[in-house]
Parts: sequence; structure tokens; C-alpha cells
Amino acid sequence: MKAKKASESYAVSSEIVLPNDTNTLGNLMGGKLLHWMDIVSAIAAHRHCRRVVVTASVNNVSFNHPIKLGDVVTLESKVSRAFSTSMEVFIDVYVEDHSTGGKKKCNEAIYTFVAVDQVGSPIAVPEIIPETEQEKERYAGALRRRQLSLILAGKMKPAEATELKALFNLITK
Repeated sequence: MKAKKASESYAVSSEIVLPNDTNTLGNLMGGKLLHWMDIVSAIAAHRHCRRVVVTASVNNVSFNHPIKLGDVVTLESKVSRAFSTSMEVFIDVYVEDHSTGGKKKCNEAIYTFVAVDQVGSPIAVPEIIPETEQEKERYAGALRRRQLSLILAGKMKPAEATELKALFNLITK
């Protein structure tokens, strides 16, 4: 299976925050944003492997700034790393300035997807080739995040987490 560039999985979506999307404070409801992020990240995962993908986990979501009624929200996603059958997808969420059109990053998330065949069994996915500095940073961090998730799920012993041990050895030196 031929490796693919991270940029080949890029997906973008824009939404406008309508009254039905908001809470009583006039802010976008977190669940609605999670829904939008799930869709745009699933598209990125699908573009990477060209197979049916299912959401395996939502590893991190940061709600850094509220998104208001009437805001135009742009979600950008890209596969940051692929493992044997799973893919980590990073999503950046921006709000567009009404006057200038400039974008301000307000949220981010990391989702994990698994590629499956027609009966729902996991199947292999291509490796990722990171090119930009950001892609390389996210690629490197993905293995540490995966190892931590496996430890927390009881599927890996802490002593086996080579990337995490290396990171903590750097910190303690």
C-alpha cells in the first residue's frame, strides 16, 4: 500500500451559527460543534484511505473561545498519522471576523477513525508522509498520544511506551 501525503486528506467545511445551534447564552452548543468536527474529520480519514471509516474515539477537544450566534465557522481537518488500521485526524476550528474576513482559531480537536470493510472488520490504511513543520509535529505527537491512550485503556503496559519514556527522560534531564 502506497503512503500518502497528509495534505491529500485535507478537508474543509464552513457553517453559520443559527439560533437553533446556540445555548441560552447565544453561544454555539458544544455538541453541535462536535457533530461538525466529526463530519469534517471523517471526510479527511476517508480521503486518506478511500474506505468506510468509523469514529473510534474523540481524544481531545479544546473549547478555547466561545462561538457566537451569526458567526461563520470554518473547520479544517487533516490526517496527522496513520497506524495499521486507524488514523488520527486533527481538526482546527476558526471563526471569521465579520468586518475583515480574517480567521481566528477558537477550537481544536483530535479524533481517531478506523477503516473498515463491508462487514465492519478493520482493514489496513496507508502510511502518512508529513511535509510541513506542523504536520511533522503532529505526526510525532500522535504516537505519544496513541501510547497514552493504550495505557489508559489497559491495552499497553507503561514500560512498553517507548515514546512516552523518551519524552519523560528528556524532561527529567
